[in-house]
Amino acid sequence: MEKKRHWFWNVLMVVTVVVCVLAFLSHYKNWTKIEGDQMKILSGFYYKKLNLTELDTVEFVDRIPPMVRLNGFSAFDKGKGIYQEFKDSLTDKRVFVYVDNFSSRKIRLVQKDSDQLFLNLKDSLDTQALYELLKGKVAEVAE
Repeated sequence: MEKKRHWFWNVLMVVTVVVCVLAFLSHYKNWTKIEGDQMKILSGFYYKKLNLTELDTVEFVDRIPPMVRLNGFSAFDKGKGIYQEFKDSLTDKRVFVYVDNFSSRKIRLVQKDSDQLFLNLKDSLDTQALYELLKGKVAEVAE
């Protein structure tokens, strides 16, 4: 005689699979959205809202500096999370890293002369387009 599985375990399995798929999709790439003078970045569990009028520096860098990971992860060619630079280990300056491809150039954003954010997208052409857009926004504010 066959035993039937209780409905609770079926629901639990379906919910678990859905949560895993959503977690994968949210970490799959950096999701960016620019609305007016604000840029929103969603990368997995990390969400950052930047006021573009407060940006001091927008530049390309080939490598990010050596840092200590406070939380986040690095896997394969991705790195996401909140880090702290070695040279600032005595202060509480946090560096936000949303890198989808370590081998490509990264956009370095500096806000209020202290807050740093490193960002790139899966596609280097999309990263270049985002860089040009951010550079234009900073130039508008400077004028």
